[in-house]
Amino acid sequence: MNQKMNPQLLQFAKSMRHAATDAENLLWQLLRAKRFMALKFRRQQVIAPYIVDFYCHEVGLVIKLDGGQHNTENGQAYDVERSQFLEALGLTVVWYWNHDVLSRMDVVLEDLWNVCCEYKDSHFK
Repeated sequence: MNQKMNPQLLQFAKSMRHAATDAENLLWQLLRAKRFMALKFRRQQVIAPYIVDFYCHEVGLVIKLDGGQHNTENGQAYDVERSQFLEALGLTVVWYWNHDVLSRMDVVLEDLWNVCCEYKDSHFK
C-alpha cells in the first residue's frame, strides 16, 4: 500500500466523497472525527486497485456499503474478488446493505461494535 498512488484513482475517490449516497453520508456522520469507539475512519479510501467506502487503519477494517446493483451475478463476483484481495492484505472486510444503514442503523452499529471489539480483544491480550 506504500506504492505511489495513481493520481486518477485518487481523483476518482475524491469525487466519490462529494457524490456519496444517503447511506454513506449517514454512516460517515457516525464514524467521522473518532466518534465511533475513538477509531479514526477514512472514507472513499484508495487501497489500489480498489476504493473502499470506509477504512480504519488502526484495526485493519474495511466497511463496504452496497445497494441493489451488487445483488447481480457480476456485482457479487466483483465483491468476492475485492474482498479476497483485501483479506490477502490482512484486512477484515464487512459489508452492509444501504437499506440496513438507512432503516436499521442500530443493528449495523451493534455489529460493527462487535467486529471492532473482537479485533481489539484478539490483538491486545
